[in-house]
Amino acid sequence: MDTTIDHVTDFTQIAAYGVMTTPVLVVDRKVVSYGKMLKKEEAKALIQKVRT
Repeated sequence: MDTTIDHVTDFTQIAAYGVMTTPVLVVDRKVVSYGKMLKKEEAKALIQKVRT
């Protein structure tokens, strides 16, 4: 999978997505998961789902 991943720790940037619980997974500017530590397979599945 060809994708770029950024680790954002600035709470202002995180809150801009309307989320107050971390961690947050955002794909193509869409929040797809928050408040849960995802396993690698879960994160990959969510990314693929948004991208298809």
